[in-house]
Amino acid sequence: MKSKKLAQLVVDALDDLKGESIRTINVEKLTAITDYMVIATGRSSTHIKALADSVATRVKEADVEVVGIEGKMQSEWVLVDVGDVVVHIMLAPVRALYNLEELWSFDAAVGSKPIGSSEGPAEA
Repeated sequence: MKSKKLAQLVVDALDDLKGESIRTINVEKLTAITDYMVIATGRSSTHIKALADSVATRVKEADVEVVGIEGKMQSEWVLVDVGDVVVHIMLAPVRALYNLEELWSFDAAVGSKPIGSSEGPAEA
């Protein structure tokens, strides 16, 4: 599955369970580790776990391997690695503290747009 389509699948899984402020950042030119970062906010640790499970289930249904899931024990920040897409699901205070959008968008802002989001173009 192409990475852009996989990123859209992840966004849809997050959106279906009411993930908040979903952003997709194209990082192909910044790192060889992954093509897209998807960042979303959950309302509680329980919501974050459900969002991570939804992403993992949807990805597996598409016959794509989930490389790993980290942080489910504390559930303030869960990372779901599906290879070409890395998903960060965080509580709002944690997301504000680490500000991953700014970290990963500094040079990619030209080619970075939220996929399937009504937020408009990503801002650097």
